[in-house]
Amino acid sequence: MGVVAFDYGAWSARYPELAAGVPQSQATLYFAEACLYCDNTPASPVADDSPGGQRALFLNMITAHIAALTASTLVGRVLEAEEGSVLVKTENQYPPGSAQWWQQSRYGAAFWAASQQFRAMRYVP
Repeated sequence: MGVVAFDYGAWSARYPELAAGVPQSQATLYFAEACLYCDNTPASPVADDSPGGQRALFLNMITAHIAALTASTLVGRVLEAEEGSVLVKTENQYPPGSAQWWQQSRYGAAFWAASQQFRAMRYVP
């Protein structure tokens, strides 16, 4: 209890565009990496650890973010793009875990927005 197990079937149903190129063994490793960003222990501030619960959703979003970053050969966000003779410039001047790092994929952006409540200061009397 208190720990979310990775469910490749649920993840691949939610992210079929990624699952097509990410086998279960690799996705499982990405999920383990996702646990570095979202605490997957009984002490996690994201208390809902039920199957399909909030923590599972967050961890699946992060797993998708990591899969998307790994699939791209670009590092960082696109700073400039051209079409004639194809020119792409990227920028990577931010640390992992920062808002900009999450904005590199739509999955990370969704996680960043959904997890806002857990980044706010909490007052405990």
